[in-house]
Amino acid sequence: MRVDHSPESMDPGSFYRLLTSVIVPRPIAWVSTLSADGRTANLAPHSFFTVASTDPPIVQFTSVGRKDSLRNVEATREFVVNFAPEPLLEQINATATDFPRSEGEFDAVGVEREPSSRVAPPRVAASPVALECTLHATLGLGDSTVVFGRVVHAVVSADVLADGRPDIRLLRPLSRLGGNEWGTIGQVHDLARIRYRDLPAGQGPDDGDRRG
Repeated sequence: MRVDHSPESMDPGSFYRLLTSVIVPRPIAWVSTLSADGRTANLAPHSFFTVASTDPPIVQFTSVGRKDSLRNVEATREFVVNFAPEPLLEQINATATDFPRSEGEFDAVGVEREPSSRVAPPRVAASPVALECTLHATLGLGDSTVVFGRVVHAVVSADVLADGRPDIRLLRPLSRLGGNEWGTIGQVHDLARIRYRDLPAGQGPDDGDRRG
């Protein structure tokens, strides 16, 4: 038996909780921005986050409502996506607090910052990866705004590299689940994609119909 859920017959908050409980795990963009006057450094986690394009490199995060991150990006056209690792869980969660706009999360929570290379907003010093971005575009969808940022610079800590690339076991990424739940990587499966011509017999068309 299945239970039906219709967004037309449910209040938005209830359907939001359903969506965030089933679209899991969600990677976290720990977004740092500067206020329009450059005085306040904002830092907030956003779990509606992914890659939008690879060439040019563009990432996206969604602001549900008009939050400080969105206002600052609109004003300055710059932001940094800081990687959210497991050891920083308490600080990441604390930066989700609804501080007044005049109170920056870096200082309120005690997060150490470092200068960025190509943009004005600072990076999180303890984050193993940072993507410095300039605003590409925004897209309003209902009560939310999708922010697209072009990655103009990236830094990766040597401590999380293995064979020249970031290793997920060293990165130890956090993810958001439903409710107040957070996820860690758990077991990692290494499984290569199967090429069409290498499909086992019986899983594709007859050999004569296969296109290599």
